[in-house]
Amino acid sequence: MGRWRDGTATLRVLGDGTGAGDPEAGPGAGPEAGPEAGPAGPDARPEGGPEGGIPLIVAASYRARARGLLGRDGLTGAILLTPASGVHTFRMRFAIDVAYLDRRLTVLAVRTMRPGRLGRPRPRARHVLEAEAGAWERWGVRRGVRVAIAPGASAPPPPSLG
Repeated sequence: MGRWRDGTATLRVLGDGTGAGDPEAGPGAGPEAGPEAGPAGPDARPEGGPEGGIPLIVAASYRARARGLLGRDGLTGAILLTPASGVHTFRMRFAIDVAYLDRRLTVLAVRTMRPGRLGRPRPRARHVLEAEAGAWERWGVRRGVRVAIAPGASAPPPPSLG
């Protein structure tokens, strides 16, 4: 199994692959489905987000996760913290939207956090996406939705779920 590395990527909002309330049981939710299994290529038809996808920063190393959004006045796109199951907004300058993802990149929970807050960890979360407050609503990121990550020039392909 590969590992995530720091770099850039593109985030696509795929939607609820099941057509029902249970994102774990349906087309595209099998054990072989991974970040690379979703339609993240040029023929993808994203449900939400900008037409070309959402610019994404991948923070996989301890140092990159610790830095996160600290010291920034804003963010174009989103940042993926991996592995992560919880976040805080201490010393941050702006409110953020947080999406907790499971290992299949299905959104478990979404919340908006003001600066100076501690978010409680989510037990099944393996990754956390952060964006400026209001972004998830504009891009259609909500509980049960799946996302796909297409690696950028400086990031290797995402790991398989093996």
